[in-house]
Amino acid sequence: MSFNEESNLSPWKSYYGPNLGYVQEQYELYLIDPSKVEPSVREQFELWGAPPTTSTASNDLQREPIVANQAKTASSPLDIKALEKVVAAHQLMLNIRRYGHLAADINPLNLSPTADTALLEPSTFGLTKEDLSAMPASLIWHNATSDMKNGWDAISRLREIYTRSAAYEFTHIHDEQERDWLHKQAESATFPAPLSNREREALLERLMQVEQFEGFIHRTFVGQKRFSIEGVDMLVPVLDEIVRAVAHDGAHHILIGMAHRGRLNVLTHVLGKPYEKIFAEFHHSPNKELGPSEGSIGINFGWSGDVKYHLGADRAVRDGETVRTNVILANNPSHLEFVNPVVEGFTRAAQEERNMPGFPTVDTNGAVTICVHGDAAFIGEGIVAETLNFNKLKGYRNGGTLHIIANNRLGFTTDSVDSRSTHYASDLAKGFDIPIVHVNADDPEACLAAVRLACEYRLRYNKGFVIDLVGYRRYGHNEMDDPDVTQPLMYNNIRNHPTVATIYSKHLLANKSLDEVQVEQLRQKTMHALQSAYESIKSNDGKKVKHHGEDASFIVAEDVATTVPLEKLKEINMELLNRPEGFTEYPKLKRILQRRATALDDGEKVEWAHAEALAFATIVADGTPIRLSGQDSERGTFAHRHIMLNDAVTGAKFTPLHQLSQAKASFAVYNSPLSETAVLGFEYGYNVFAPETFVIWEAQYGDFANVAQVIFDQFIAAGRAKWSQKSGIAVLLPHGYEGQGPEHSSARLERFLQLSADNNWTVANLTSAANYFHLLRKQAAMLKSENVRPLILMAPKSLIRNPRVASHGLEFSEGSFKPVLPQFSLTEPKATRDKVKRLLLGSGKITIDIAEALSSRGDEQFDWLRVARVEQLYPLPHAELDRIIKQFSKLEEIVWVQEEPKNQGSWSYMEPRLRALTSDKVAVRYIGRPDRSSTASGHQEVHAIEQQTIISSALNGQPFESNLVRG
Repeated sequence: MSFNEESNLSPWKSYYGPNLGYVQEQYELYLIDPSKVEPSVREQFELWGAPPTTSTASNDLQREPIVANQAKTASSPLDIKALEKVVAAHQLMLNIRRYGHLAADINPLNLSPTADTALLEPSTFGLTKEDLSAMPASLIWHNATSDMKNGWDAISRLREIYTRSAAYEFTHIHDEQERDWLHKQAESATFPAPLSNREREALLERLMQVEQFEGFIHRTFVGQKRFSIEGVDMLVPVLDEIVRAVAHDGAHHILIGMAHRGRLNVLTHVLGKPYEKIFAEFHHSPNKELGPSEGSIGINFGWSGDVKYHLGADRAVRDGETVRTNVILANNPSHLEFVNPVVEGFTRAAQEERNMPGFPTVDTNGAVTICVHGDAAFIGEGIVAETLNFNKLKGYRNGGTLHIIANNRLGFTTDSVDSRSTHYASDLAKGFDIPIVHVNADDPEACLAAVRLACEYRLRYNKGFVIDLVGYRRYGHNEMDDPDVTQPLMYNNIRNHPTVATIYSKHLLANKSLDEVQVEQLRQKTMHALQSAYESIKSNDGKKVKHHGEDASFIVAEDVATTVPLEKLKEINMELLNRPEGFTEYPKLKRILQRRATALDDGEKVEWAHAEALAFATIVADGTPIRLSGQDSERGTFAHRHIMLNDAVTGAKFTPLHQLSQAKASFAVYNSPLSETAVLGFEYGYNVFAPETFVIWEAQYGDFANVAQVIFDQFIAAGRAKWSQKSGIAVLLPHGYEGQGPEHSSARLERFLQLSADNNWTVANLTSAANYFHLLRKQAAMLKSENVRPLILMAPKSLIRNPRVASHGLEFSEGSFKPVLPQFSLTEPKATRDKVKRLLLGSGKITIDIAEALSSRGDEQFDWLRVARVEQLYPLPHAELDRIIKQFSKLEEIVWVQEEPKNQGSWSYMEPRLRALTSDKVAVRYIGRPDRSSTASGHQEVHAIEQQTIISSALNGQPFESNLVRG
């Protein structure tokens, strides 16, 4: 029966049993919210009213149609077969939305295997053209326009929308309102809005600039690597469009992270780096570079620097005399995608106001992140998933990142089939509820339409968006690589494939947007600019090359005032114990924290966590904002910090630092996701962008720093030497041997010491709560200094509650940070000093173990022995150590004692430095565990025996025997 045939049968007559129950459930949902019901079913309710109840269904009650023209509709009701066809047509519409991308024209080279498009065919659903032609278009598709005569027109239009050079994946979006909005935008008759002729001319000019810049370098600097953008040339206009759109919407900062491919083109055209500067870097660089990829021999001008395609830049986009927005491209190493969390941190820092107590206020529209990914790297690097996970997290969200996959369908020489298990490189984003548009990089106007959709979505919903810019790579991985070796078919196709500038110019000529003269003028204009820039740098040949940067061995000021008057400390201390009215504190925790009330009194002591809380409070009272994050940082891994309290009844959170009357800046603490790499990268980026903020990252256990090694190696340790990128981030790494096995003992102190050079950071291993207080305050005070550097702190575990680590109140109000803590009087008489034969030096927990052993045996027995704790390992406090060593004229040996194995810990770092401080008459020796491949024993009893043997050997007056401690 067709829709135009008459019938007196209600469609509900054919429903009974479970099917009728389902219809009744749908009707109840329809009464609450019609938008929650499928459009095809909703239309039946609007047409026929309520279905019969179970009790009346058996009576075959007929329902009158509830439409404006009841008489007409009543004479042409739908029978069950017609209803089934409507449902099938609706399913076809949904399938076109869901799977249309499989048949879309998104691959410029047409090298993809032919997609199975059966799910897009009416016949798959038992439908014919006649069936669809007999249906109203609006019955199938609620976005149908009035010019569509029937369902066939609607389906044809839908296939055109979803299979052209921009393909949409929106059906995975969970929020129905967002999903409907996205489909409505894509299906709008006015989308994409056509460009004006002026816009088209500007777009063609930019594409010519992109293409000719690459070609000019290729011809002029033969054999030098540039990691060409060619094949995804539209990346530059896409970035241009994002900058324009988000600046128009009020963003004051645009933060970009990308790898090396296309970076030079982005630097010059998006960031405004002059051609002359880029050509000068090529002109004066060696032609022969090391390695098959991005390495360079470099030239040291007092800093190590980096290759030109790793460097960042910044640009102010102006509207007349007013700066509309600042665009920053982050410096980036060859470690693909690891810059992503760094620029996410940049953005969050740019969005926050930190000059008031409490959590910082966030304006997510004030700054926008753009991450440019490689297709193989996006799906292949786990850091991408870690960073995508920030999307909705309180401490890390930034209103949505705009992701662009510069998709050339290759990873170095690896085809997509070998680099991912997913259909698209972008499929990872589906798990994070992020919309995706795949767009053919040879269709410039479709690319810009995708950008406008992405920017509007972010502005409306404060969520991220992925643009999969599908192109190709015109040359090899670098310009010295022959790609025909590994991709012969692809590159045979590429050689015959016109550039996007050529394709677009022909398109504009064909539709008469431009004429041949205008096109040639644009080409000559670009060529002239490039040639003029090159002639300019040639005329300066032989002059000294100016490198940005500084002398990496910068001088560090150590005389920073860190004391706080005792009365002020007591006042702050009492405020830290105040709670809001009605706040129910966990009774056990309340008893623990209330003990702090008298800790600053005479005869009392301040433990580690209390000293930290006082340091934080005095730092925000000085006007320095603090941001602390880590996997359990609110309470502390060892249940020691409790800087964020949870109401025992309501679960509401409260931190005393937010009600501190003296606070002049924000305090933020966040329990981080289970990530080290992305979180540490984020915190580093936050601190680089907001250097006045004291940013602290805490590992749950110090060994977890292993997972973030790239961030330490490439950014924190080397960022200043490579890029003049300063950071004062503090890193807390719980470290100490308590028999907890190889994974919870060592923070790999040796790795940080091995990376120590050029005064790049401070490495410390503390044993005093007061020293911790002063070091935190010193680090905070140096944030705005030219001498700022990161702080790597081997934080204690068992020492947190050890009474020997606690400090008297006067130690906070007097003195300063002590890089060496002698465990003896520096004013001993000469006769006493002359008895000393052995000087024990160590760092961290082992020195507390030695102190306890000395105390239990009686210190007076050890007049031949002295102990000093080296609290700061790098920069090594040479002057303090030299002063201590020279006190003992009869000294025979200096023994470095540690709990770590000999090939780990501090020994390899300390040995040559200690020898340099002593004469040939004084031996430098080692006591500790022997060389080992694993950090620690997994057996508590073995650990205890080894630890006791180390201490006994250190306190043994007999001559030291090599390898006394064995496995």
